[in-house]
Amino acid sequence: MEKFNTFRIIFAFLALILLLVSFAFKNRKKIDIKFMTRTAIFAAMSTILYTVPFLKFKLPFFPSFLEIHLDEVPLLIAGFAYGPLSGIFALLIKTIIKLPMTTTMGVGELADFVYSLFFIVPSALIYQKHRNMKGALVGLGVGTITQILAASFITTFVILDFYMIVMNLPKEAIMGMVTKAGIHIDNLTWPFFFYVGLPFNALKDAMVVALTLLLYKRIHILVEKIPQKRAQKN
Repeated sequence: MEKFNTFRIIFAFLALILLLVSFAFKNRKKIDIKFMTRTAIFAAMSTILYTVPFLKFKLPFFPSFLEIHLDEVPLLIAGFAYGPLSGIFALLIKTIIKLPMTTTMGVGELADFVYSLFFIVPSALIYQKHRNMKGALVGLGVGTITQILAASFITTFVILDFYMIVMNLPKEAIMGMVTKAGIHIDNLTWPFFFYVGLPFNALKDAMVVALTLLLYKRIHILVEKIPQKRAQKN
């Protein structure tokens, strides 16, 4: 019964992801060389933030298997600058590059892909309709809430089961890492969701949102100038 419920959860999330992606495609009028070039630049930035070890870090008050990485910042900027489809393509490129280096049979990368979709697509879709500071704040607010809930739920009820069943990581080992971080819970279901998943994702997303708002205009302008400089050299 538990496996059946897990499959139903996965199916529901996949259906929601397909809906988000379909909206992104519907709102993109054309895909040209300039679009793909700029998307690739943001994909490269995201890949660096996602794969370089010293650009990721852990926090002592969360379990050691949870890691902060800020690769969603360039993905959000791509989505804001060129539409949600740009953010999706950049995310896909980053995920494909990381897959050969996986230590989780690709599940960790797939989970990060799903988490980021729930962040990027709602944020970029809203900003695309309202391209001002209010639209950016509302978009990031909706994307943040969506991502926090989705990431916390999937981690709690899908990813932890994967580690315990497929990778043979004992439940006691996970509970030990949670306790070592100073969090005292009696099981890895809803207590983990509320006391570990939600706080961790809220803190991580707050960092991502702050950096996105701080860097958006500067990075967007820099990327816009790259093709112009190449054209002047030719």
